[in-house]
Amino acid sequence: MNNSIYSNKHNNFLDKIVIKKRHEMSEIINKYISNQSIEHALDIGTTDDDGFESSNYLIKNLRNIKIYRSISDQKINSKFFSKTLTKSITDNFSHEEIENYSSDLVISNATIEHVGDKNSQIKMTENIIKLSKKIFVITTPNRFYPFDFHTKIPLIHWLPKKIHRKILKIIGLEYFSKIENLNLLSKNDILEIFSNFKNIKYKIFHIKLALIKSNFIIIGEIIK
Repeated sequence: MNNSIYSNKHNNFLDKIVIKKRHEMSEIINKYISNQSIEHALDIGTTDDDGFESSNYLIKNLRNIKIYRSISDQKINSKFFSKTLTKSITDNFSHEEIENYSSDLVISNATIEHVGDKNSQIKMTENIIKLSKKIFVITTPNRFYPFDFHTKIPLIHWLPKKIHRKILKIIGLEYFSKIENLNLLSKNDILEIFSNFKNIKYKIFHIKLALIKSNFIIIGEIIK
């Protein structure tokens, strides 16, 4: 979830909800990796905006990690990361970049819905798998949760995507009307993306908000 869409008291209220939900996600991830030997973790889609407690929450709440790395299309100044690469996760990665940034655990929180069309989402997943030595984690909002926290509008994101984008443009939300900025995923969309990869095994977890599935957590392992 992009923190830049928040403002003042409304922002703080939403941030508290986001923190609570991300804490639930982090508990699922930490439980999954508790029996694994994970020394270094790579965060994909890091934000340089540390103005909210929820910013980069998952990577900062992993347990027993010794080295933290980052790849982002933003310039990251945080000293939390031992090294960062300014690059889009949908670009091609050189052998040297993969060597320098591959990690035991690769984690990407609420980024895949912001990289573009399905082909771009597949490319992102492919790169994450390449960069992962053991485990990868991808989280994303559920398209069929009734409320979209990006636009702050209920239900219209359930419409066919072309119609949804037209409505967003008409009501002045042109940024989110563009597929490169927002392309929400359903569980079926996730299954379709992951059907392209054979050298992994994965499981889809979820968390709920108001008793409805609000976010998916995909945790995968590399098959060697």
